[in-house]
Amino acid sequence: MPIWASIRVKILLAFFVVVGVSFLVAATNLNGVVSNYLTEQRTREDTQAAENLAGVYAPLFQSGDSAALNSRLQEDALGLDGRLLLLDTDGKVQFDSFNSLCGQRLVLPEVVRVLVNGDKYAYGMHRPGQETASALSGEEGAEYVAYGAHELVGSWGPIGALVYVSRIQGMMDSLDQVSWQLNSVFLVIAVAALVLAYFLSRMLTNPITNLSRTMRRMGEGDLSARVPERGSGELRQLAENYNTMAAQLENLDQSRNQFVSNASHELKTPLATMKIMLETMIYEPEMPGELRQEFMQDMNHEIDRLTGIITDLLTLTKMDNRQDAMKLEEIDMTALTEEILRLLRPVAEKRSQTLESRITPGVTMTGDRTKLNQVLYNLIDNGMKYTQDGGRVRVTLDEEGDNLIWRVKDNGIGIPPEDQEHIFERFYRVDKARSRETGGTGLGLSIVRQLVNLHGGAITVESEPGKGSCFTVTLPRGGGK
Repeated sequence: MPIWASIRVKILLAFFVVVGVSFLVAATNLNGVVSNYLTEQRTREDTQAAENLAGVYAPLFQSGDSAALNSRLQEDALGLDGRLLLLDTDGKVQFDSFNSLCGQRLVLPEVVRVLVNGDKYAYGMHRPGQETASALSGEEGAEYVAYGAHELVGSWGPIGALVYVSRIQGMMDSLDQVSWQLNSVFLVIAVAALVLAYFLSRMLTNPITNLSRTMRRMGEGDLSARVPERGSGELRQLAENYNTMAAQLENLDQSRNQFVSNASHELKTPLATMKIMLETMIYEPEMPGELRQEFMQDMNHEIDRLTGIITDLLTLTKMDNRQDAMKLEEIDMTALTEEILRLLRPVAEKRSQTLESRITPGVTMTGDRTKLNQVLYNLIDNGMKYTQDGGRVRVTLDEEGDNLIWRVKDNGIGIPPEDQEHIFERFYRVDKARSRETGGTGLGLSIVRQLVNLHGGAITVESEPGKGSCFTVTLPRGGGK
């Protein structure tokens, strides 16, 4: 798998981008705010200073008092830590606090705006190069300089301009220092974000990695593999749900293997019996006719058992695969119960058993008549098989709220407590020898439970060895809907 396809790498990149870009934007905005604040503050201060000085120097410049102008110019320039120049209307320097540009024409954008364009005041910050900036500001090594030009107005109108050369290198150095500090903090935070994202991604992806590793083990056949259930929240819930699913798959696989083993055993037993009887008949041609007839009847009985097992297996398979569609209709459960009892009474009489009933009239529900018939028929037939001759089987049909209740109670051999939770499992027998004598396949109760589940119902059993058993089937009236 390419490294960029890893969830961990994607989390690292996403976290870095979100944190890094957020801080970069914040740092840029903060740097801009600081820069704008300092620039605007410096602009206001320089503008105010130039305006005040222009008002002072205009009458002195008009009067031509050179001594007073030079003295005042030197003093004010020193106080402002800058350079002051007085220009005539042609842009020539008449007075300079540095005394180096007198008589030269000063061509600056701000001077042009005031003397040519007629603006009252113009101000600008420039980076003309180290040589020019140092020469104009008198600040050694300076790269930045600001020019503020303000008109000088005499008694008859504009008489020139005052130029204030402001030293702004210190301010620009401060801005560069702030920018460098912000960038350094950004790099530190970026590295910290990557480290935090790495540990966070490990914390988030380790459960997924463990899950993937476990799934691979299960894919290779190890159904006992489980995911460590650590942490909390959705990832722990994912691990718990996966382990639950894995346990169900393992149980299903074990049930399947047990089912195949039991089915093979159940099918093998009658085949082995028939093979022995056939070989006896083949190798003993002088076998008496009565014994031969008895062997033939036994083989016919074993064939019936095989047919029953196969039929029940097919029934269970169809129900497991939802291939046995439900044919829903409104059923008179009172009439259905009475019909099944009528069919089984001759069998009970043959065994000298009493088949009692208490049936609530007018009970109906929506369901599959054939499947419900099979449920009650199997339960009554099962009760009669495991009840001694002369015993009693009692069938009741009641209504309880939105449910109807079937109860089949006998006074037969009963079921030991340790076997009661297993009797609905496929091929499970409480007494294997006795069960085979009765002709059971070991699938009847499994089929009953499946049919009850299809109707949204439930089946339970209460039993005591030697005193009999009671099977209770609870079915919702609309269970088939």
